[in-house]
Amino acid sequence: MAFLRKISQLRWLRGWRGWALILLGMLLAMLAIAGSVTVLHKTSDSAFCVSCHSMEKPLAEYMGSIHFQNHAGIRADCADCHIPSQPVAYMATKIGAVKDIFGEITGKIDSEEKYNAHKLSMAESVWKSMKANDSATCRSCHSFEAMDILAQRPDAGKAHPTAIKEGQTCIDCHRGVAHILPDMQASNQAGAAHLAAIAASTPQDASPLYSIATQPFTLQPTAGASAGTLFPSTELIPLKHENGRVQSRLDGWQQEEVPSIIYAAAGKRIISAVLGEQAASAVERHQSAIDSQTGTSWHKVSLTIWLPTSQLIQDRQKIWQYASGLMTSSCTGCHGLIPTDRFTANQWIGVMKGMASRTSLDAEQLRLLTQFAQYHAGDMSAASLATSKGTDDEK
Repeated sequence: MAFLRKISQLRWLRGWRGWALILLGMLLAMLAIAGSVTVLHKTSDSAFCVSCHSMEKPLAEYMGSIHFQNHAGIRADCADCHIPSQPVAYMATKIGAVKDIFGEITGKIDSEEKYNAHKLSMAESVWKSMKANDSATCRSCHSFEAMDILAQRPDAGKAHPTAIKEGQTCIDCHRGVAHILPDMQASNQAGAAHLAAIAASTPQDASPLYSIATQPFTLQPTAGASAGTLFPSTELIPLKHENGRVQSRLDGWQQEEVPSIIYAAAGKRIISAVLGEQAASAVERHQSAIDSQTGTSWHKVSLTIWLPTSQLIQDRQKIWQYASGLMTSSCTGCHGLIPTDRFTANQWIGVMKGMASRTSLDAEQLRLLTQFAQYHAGDMSAASLATSKGTDDEK
């Protein structure tokens, strides 16, 4: 009241003209606000979003997704997924969209070739922002609290409790729900290069060591004809170093009448190395066991080999992190979070072979991803793996 009294004391407000100016100002302000809200709203609907020629390809992808058409008749429009509802985040997103206008003017993605070339960077930008805001737009419709886990499909019913426990967010697993996943080859190759950089700084006294890639080995200190092939993630016990090469002991298991392969565990087809004739004859046997499921005979073995130090690392978790990224980029977009213990170590071989053609993984990446899934399979508990390894006293 005191404020209004002071305003009324102003000379120019003592007549009807002053009050008319105030009312006019308030009306103009309301019109400006209403106009701004209308513009923001209209530029957020799907019709506006896909009105540009460059949006024809993402529109086709969206129209083929369950978010566009489904049995419940519920449609998630562009804004529902890409624009957060919180005021600050909403305005920040709208302001950030200015770059899209610039991109449209300059023709950044005005052809299918340009769109495919930039698709990965655009997707990674969206994934990063959704990861940062805990998938806020997803959670406007979906929430862990509202889920009836028991009513979900078995895979989802198993994956969601794991996601809750590990603090994961929607975009960690659901990257291909509205758009076809981009080609991840460049990103995957970057992960391999990162592993190589870590291997380059592996301390000489590190033990055990793990192979970051498929590589040949010899039985002599000098490089020469390959005696066999070592598979990625295989554990080695270094014995001595000489001229950039390391002599190592490879421990594992061989199946009776299959002398050309060393496996990581008895009864499990997790390949550690494929051996040539000379290497096969140099294998030392230590103990035997019968696989209770198949009745086959297995032998605990070891082999001393030489190989370069350039592709060996002391922390296997770094390899698993890279492999986990391969699974996220190549599998979860269609399947969601896939618990590795869903299959046994031997079953994972068929699963990976069956899905290989639907990914952009090369043979080396597929081999490493298979190793990752097998080592973390449902029948590869820490206890069973420790039993398979045996102890030094048993050798």
